[in-house]
Amino acid sequence: MAQHPHLIVPTPIEPTRFTSPNAAPHERMSLPARYRSRHAADLLAKIEAAKPIADQRVEEQKAFGLDAGFGIYLEFESEPNFPLKFESLDLTPSGIELCAVKTTPQNRTQAIVFVPDGKLDLFLRRITDYRDKETKPRVEAGLSRPKNQDLVESISDIKIAAMEALWTEETLPFPDLDTEITWELWLRRASAVDHLSRLRQFAPQFQLLVKDQVINFVDRTVVLVRGTAANLSRSIDILGMIAEIRLPKETAAFFSEMMVSDQQQWIDELLSRTTVSSSVSPYICLFDTGLNAGHPLLSPVADPHDLHTYRPAWGVDDREGHGTPMAGLAVYGDLTEALSSSANLEIGHRLESVKIVNRANPHDPELYGAVTQESTYRVEVTADRKRVFCMAVTAQDGRDRGRPSSWSAAIDALAAGVDDGPRRLMLVSAGNTDPSQRHLYANSNLTDGIHDPAQAWNALTVGGCTDKFSIDSTKWPDWNPLAQPGDLSPCSCTSMTWGKWAIKPDIVMEAGNMGTNPAVPEPDYLDDLQLLSASHSMIGRGALTTFGDTSAATALAARLAAMVWSKYPGLAPETVRALLVHSAEWSQAMRARFTNARRQIDYRGLLRCFGHGTPNMRRLLSSLDNSLTLIAESEIQPFYKDEGDVKTRDMNLHALPWPREALEALQNAEVSMRVTLSYFIEPSPGSRGWTQRYGYQSHGLRFAVRKPLETDTMFQQRINKFVRDDDYQGPLIPDPGWDFGRRHSLASLGSIHSDTWRGRAIDLAARGHIAVYPTMGWWNKRPHLGAWDKTARYSLIVSLETPDVQADLYTPVANQIGIPVVIET
Repeated sequence: MAQHPHLIVPTPIEPTRFTSPNAAPHERMSLPARYRSRHAADLLAKIEAAKPIADQRVEEQKAFGLDAGFGIYLEFESEPNFPLKFESLDLTPSGIELCAVKTTPQNRTQAIVFVPDGKLDLFLRRITDYRDKETKPRVEAGLSRPKNQDLVESISDIKIAAMEALWTEETLPFPDLDTEITWELWLRRASAVDHLSRLRQFAPQFQLLVKDQVINFVDRTVVLVRGTAANLSRSIDILGMIAEIRLPKETAAFFSEMMVSDQQQWIDELLSRTTVSSSVSPYICLFDTGLNAGHPLLSPVADPHDLHTYRPAWGVDDREGHGTPMAGLAVYGDLTEALSSSANLEIGHRLESVKIVNRANPHDPELYGAVTQESTYRVEVTADRKRVFCMAVTAQDGRDRGRPSSWSAAIDALAAGVDDGPRRLMLVSAGNTDPSQRHLYANSNLTDGIHDPAQAWNALTVGGCTDKFSIDSTKWPDWNPLAQPGDLSPCSCTSMTWGKWAIKPDIVMEAGNMGTNPAVPEPDYLDDLQLLSASHSMIGRGALTTFGDTSAATALAARLAAMVWSKYPGLAPETVRALLVHSAEWSQAMRARFTNARRQIDYRGLLRCFGHGTPNMRRLLSSLDNSLTLIAESEIQPFYKDEGDVKTRDMNLHALPWPREALEALQNAEVSMRVTLSYFIEPSPGSRGWTQRYGYQSHGLRFAVRKPLETDTMFQQRINKFVRDDDYQGPLIPDPGWDFGRRHSLASLGSIHSDTWRGRAIDLAARGHIAVYPTMGWWNKRPHLGAWDKTARYSLIVSLETPDVQADLYTPVANQIGIPVVIET
């Protein structure tokens, strides 16, 4: 069957004013029983008790030499198993700032608030108003309530906050007071005071060392500081600049390579049938252990001028044996296949490298978000190129459980092009499971969480699967593969233990397998079950080496991304990411793992273990007559300000070119439609409860597809309250056939959404209208940050497929767009 390029839809979009029809009704908080006057008196006494300490702290701050920014930290706490209305504690116009929110082991919610000098009275007034005043009666119920009831009755305790209250590492104990360590400090970004400059100025007086690396977010600055907890506590009391305290991440150990000998003739033969494109090519930029560009397989695609290092003393070469095998896979894929093939190979991309890890020169913990940012800027200064950034360096564990870190948020900021930078395509490995627990495969994979920074929403996170199954029984008697073909690789971490956070990994690629032997207690790496790549050392160890784990999977995914960009150079980064997800599919083994005896699929488990599956290269790169992919890129303004209130603004309605007649001719034949929406969010990673107001994402986007029996007007009225009549009562038209559907919570997680519909061709014929509309984020919930008028780019990809090989869905759409039908060879 003929292959064709995907069709890029040039249709301009006319935005439509949008109001969500799904605004949830206000729900009353669950509050503990309170005796009004007694509870008010108790809280007033706690505030009064804090006043002398606050006055003393302010005097100490003035005596120290500060000229502004005086204040204290207060800790507010709820009753066990009851919520705290912490949003009402953030009084930005008065300078009162909510710094951190966390939950105790006793299920109490704690909120830490910075209160400027002279502002304690604001809380006194709210409590006395609760005691003495009523709200206006509600018309529908004729009832009044104590003023500020939800806030005041949700509070059980108020006290001066100790430094430990700012500790937001949920799974780690607070360090010893007198042990010198490196801290990751999240500083407030108050407009009146430059807290970072103040910290650098006064740190020596507290025996604190402030590192050079800095990451700036919309309302937080992250910096590393070395010192004891005791000295840090003194600085907090005096300087009042910290919003929360975390620990920096250490990077994980790399897989040590195995030797393959007698290889030179294989390499020479492969190079003899390999052609490197001379046209302008995309680059895969590896953030790794360096790169040995003199390797005969890499020298055609790696110029020494494109090799960089984070620290000049490290050099640019690879002495660890990780960056060079990554490069080999990123260029050729698994060399086992490339060497055994006789086909000509054309390479359409090239390599860059930044050495960000050097084990021979250990150093203090780094602020790896800043390392990643600086490494990105360093290569971008050298040349203006399309780049696939590829990083298989992760933290040692998955303790964040999906919660944003400074590292993952820095990657999200880079991808989104925050501060008017370019948008970027970032690929990150999911991280590897604990080798000592792999004898418990696959249960251990389901509890070993994806490693920082792979929880980044905008990154393409790559996990591992495996089709490596064959073992040479003469070489490895009594050994069997640990994982079955098409199933989860033993190394691959998952997000099965996460709650509401983004779906990760996004895709899985070949990561190798392990062998198991009844006489050996632990599984082991066998050459037969690994991938083959370029070795970093060609002296005594051969030019080829085996390689695997999620590092290998990430390199393979970067290769696919570069192949997409080589073929479609005009696509945006979010579109390339979308295509890799859109073309992915689950193997039978993946589906079987999460299908019960009644043939019901646990889609949550399937997604959190395998993401959207493994990209199919044909679907990724080309359409067929009976398998059509449409690509639309556009932008939307989610919000606007109306008389001081920020509201949703635009909805984009895509009337796609559609093979209606061809689908109608197929009548009741089974067909499928897959829709993928991809966009980049701007991060706000501070730990303040993750409510809508303090959510991580700047905005969200969703898609809706016209149902078979809907008219255009019915479709728009169903999804857009703004165009409804006052007496609108929409018909409830069912829409079965989706894997997830709009009501499924999985459909709304992260910044890429993909779903597949299956049904009759005659029904698909009428579904050529797809709407993209906004959902909430901090752009509209925190208007004082001034981002409510920003626009957001997105990519919408739609594929139509029928098993009828005689059907032609492609030609009618190409004719509607007005482009010739190209047959690829």
